[in-house]
This record gives sequence, structure tokens and C-alpha cells, in this order.
Amino acid sequence: MKYKKWTLEQKLEILSVSEEIGIVEACRKYSVSTGTFYSWKKKFEHKGEAGLKVTYDTKSKELKAAEEENRVLRKLLSDREIELEVQRELLKKKFGTSDPRKI
Repeated sequence: MKYKKWTLEQKLEILSVSEEIGIVEACRKYSVSTGTFYSWKKKFEHKGEAGLKVTYDTKSKELKAAEEENRVLRKLLSDREIELEVQRELLKKKFGTSDPRKI
């Protein structure tokens, strides 16, 4: 089942219509589940219009970009750690010391 993405204006309209014709009738008219309706109503009562604003599109893009950047940085860091470990091992073999920083 595909989910509908409601705009702020649509949500506000459904909430206002529900006061006129009733919650059940408004949900039927707009094909909204009562659970979704009550979730919107609760958010609207606590935060007003800000609670109903659609934020998932912009956050998901920013989050994906940040996660990708994080992944790249972790890869670079791990590659650098491997390089340093190989250099330490080579120095141990070359100079026969257990701590290459003493050289």
C-alpha cells in the first residue's frame, strides 16, 4: 500500500472540517485513518502548525549527505591507521626495537 504525503494545508483543512462534520465523517471524506487524524490533532494541540509541518524530505537529504560524509571520513581514517601500523611493523623489523617512537 502506498502512503499519501499530506501537506500542511491539507492537514489543517481536515482538522477544521472535522470540527464541523465530525471526526469519523472527515476521515472518511479525505480517506485518512483515525489513528493518523488523532496523531495530527495531538501534534497540532501541542506545537501548533509547527507540529504538522512536513520535515522528512529535507531532513532525510541532509541526513543522507552527513552519513555519506561520515562513511568516507571513517574509510580515510581506517586507511591511515593501516598505513601507520604497517610503517610501525617495518620499523620494528628494520631496527629491532619494540617502540618505533624511540628512534
